[in-house]
Amino acid sequence: MFLVGLSGGIASGKSTVVSILRELGCAVIDADVIAREVVQRGTPAYNQIISHFGEDVVLESGELDRGKLGSIIFSSPEKRALLNSITHPPIHRAMLKQTLWHFLLGYRYVILDIPLLFETRTLMRYMKLTVLVYCDPQTQEERLIRRSGLSREEVRKRLAAQLPITSKVPLADHVIDNSGDRDSTRRQVLQLHASLESSRGYLPTRIAAVATAAGIMALMWNLARRLWQ
Repeated sequence: MFLVGLSGGIASGKSTVVSILRELGCAVIDADVIAREVVQRGTPAYNQIISHFGEDVVLESGELDRGKLGSIIFSSPEKRALLNSITHPPIHRAMLKQTLWHFLLGYRYVILDIPLLFETRTLMRYMKLTVLVYCDPQTQEERLIRRSGLSREEVRKRLAAQLPITSKVPLADHVIDNSGDRDSTRRQVLQLHASLESSRGYLPTRIAAVATAAGIMALMWNLARRLWQ
């Protein structure tokens, strides 16, 4: 099995690409979904966030006020780094567990949907391939304004918290241009899917796993023979 890192920018259309990949039967691990799970009420990360950011970031329901927390961290690189230091370790552990599960299920590759893949670069070393969902910066800004209802100033703050999407292009092995319509994006995703399906990048891991399993079985057999003698 091999890993494919999928990333983009805010409002670049990564969710559209992920939905198409899932329609095609690909195994996709969504870091955003995991990020919401690890900060649910009562989790260690939830308690740490309240300890550092105060009760003001909590709604009456007890859940985190994502809008207020977002305003804080996108206005302060130090507080954004603090939040990442709280949430990233449990996110990475959960992603590892899901990856191992997909390996046991026999998938040839797993796509890891990681919004900040190119910003942190921590996980890039584990990816055989990286894919960037791109759209031109002006389209990205307009999409985010329409989607979020935020002012242009707030939108630009959020975009500034990530690497400019144009800077990510040379870092990626594959680029899907989502500046156009869904049909155009779908055609590009189908091409990517065909390339991944034809790859034999999964073989080294599968061979190593078989060799390890064979070694363990041989060890257990020898041990059993000694016990029976």
